[in-house]
Amino acid sequence: MTDNQTVQAYTEAWTQSIESISELVAPLPEGSWNRATECPGWSVRDVVSHVIAVESELLGDPRPIHSLPRDLRHVTTEFARYVELPVDKRRCHTALEMTSELEYTVIRRSRALRNAKQTPQEPVRRPAGPLATDVPYHELLRVRAFDVWVHEQDLRRALEVPGNLDSPGALVARDYLLQFLPKAVAHGAGAPAGTALVVDVTGPVEFLRTVRVDAAGRGTVDESISLAPDVQLTMDWETYVRLACGRGRPGPVGVEGDKELAERVLANFAVTI
Repeated sequence: MTDNQTVQAYTEAWTQSIESISELVAPLPEGSWNRATECPGWSVRDVVSHVIAVESELLGDPRPIHSLPRDLRHVTTEFARYVELPVDKRRCHTALEMTSELEYTVIRRSRALRNAKQTPQEPVRRPAGPLATDVPYHELLRVRAFDVWVHEQDLRRALEVPGNLDSPGALVARDYLLQFLPKAVAHGAGAPAGTALVVDVTGPVEFLRTVRVDAAGRGTVDESISLAPDVQLTMDWETYVRLACGRGRPGPVGVEGDKELAERVLANFAVTI
């Protein structure tokens, strides 16, 4: 795809996921907003608050003035405090307030994306508090498409309404997460030079990838088939996502080969929380 087509694809993936979130939570009664999700310390309301907060910040809205409690056990870093503040601010909001703000934010952000003048490679600020950096515009859109789809899935699991595991956002998530797999194997797990590890993923999004560690200890990932890998991990797509996004140790993972190395890889699989 051209750079402009890539931007369009990321925008469409984001749109599909965030509109799905809006449709998912619109009919929820008050009690359902307090259901726990797999995001540490966060309820359904908190996940939706986070999505609203990030998109609002990208629109240029000021961050809320709020004193964050210091006894939140899941908040352990300055970045986590930055993310938590607008979430905690909305913990007293009603279902109607949440759905109305989400709908309004989606409308505004969609309009902003349609009218955006940035070129795909133009540097833009990625809001992340103490970790804020400039990234190419297309990369910002990719991260937003990934983040919103992952949180859509967090909400669906909490509410027991599965769906969209094969949506455009899912494909963005696949490619985004795979780029971190070599690091999990070569650095996180400390796999020795010459190691070949195969990941075989089944389900709505199927793929098979091989990670190889070179003589310098660097890992690479490709679609070639290794006939005798040191380790092969087999899992379904949802399990892969939950592992890679730090959502616990879900579902069965088939392991063939070096089980000790496999355990180290799985222990370092998460690239985000």
